[in-house]
Amino acid sequence: MPLAIETESLRKEYGDTVAVTGLSLRVESGSVYGFLGPNGAGKTTTMRMLTTLTAPTSGRARVAGASIEDRASVTSRIGFLPDVPPLYDELTAREQLRYAGGIRDLPAETIRERVSALLDRFDLSDDADRRLGEYSRGMRKRVGLIQILLHDPDVVFLDEPTSGLDPRSARTMRRVIEDLADDETTVFLSSHLLTVVEALADRVGVIQDGRLVTEGPLDAVKREAQRDGESEGLEAAFLEMTEGRSE
Repeated sequence: MPLAIETESLRKEYGDTVAVTGLSLRVESGSVYGFLGPNGAGKTTTMRMLTTLTAPTSGRARVAGASIEDRASVTSRIGFLPDVPPLYDELTAREQLRYAGGIRDLPAETIRERVSALLDRFDLSDDADRRLGEYSRGMRKRVGLIQILLHDPDVVFLDEPTSGLDPRSARTMRRVIEDLADDETTVFLSSHLLTVVEALADRVGVIQDGRLVTEGPLDAVKREAQRDGESEGLEAAFLEMTEGRSE
């Protein structure tokens, strides 16, 4: 399978603080990759580098076939949903989405059709003309997800996609991730909770203190974490993520 994401010795420093170091990843096209780690492990920093929002201090990366140094090429092929979607409270959902489509230079008719279809898909049609400032967190996340899907990206980055959602919204988010995978869209799913990726990810990477501790199928990674006397960083990371299952 071709690679949707490929990094080599990626590193990010903020002054004297090293947020990510020596990160080398290989993510196959059309797969769901679970990027696991406790809060503060370096997940968001990694995603910001891969989506061109933050330049790495050193190292290289390619996303959807383009170097992250070529921001225009990368951003035209990806979608990124941060934990808190960037939305304008004074706009309605429909206005926000049409604005987002315009930024992508999509034809007006394409915007109209895709916005309508996605609002239906995410059960937001009845609320599409309400101001976003009146929306719940779950509804705002759904609008944010529609916003990043309008241009039919090859790779989708989701940062803590179920954080703060009620059970119904969380189920909707998981179903959408499954649908994206069925459509052969690559999903890079970052979370500090094992339950979010257990049923979805083809492969996982575990990051702890800015370093990739291990990578592979989830069952194999779990077995590695349980071995006595080995991989202390991995064991600590899994303990923290397991304790967060009830969140």
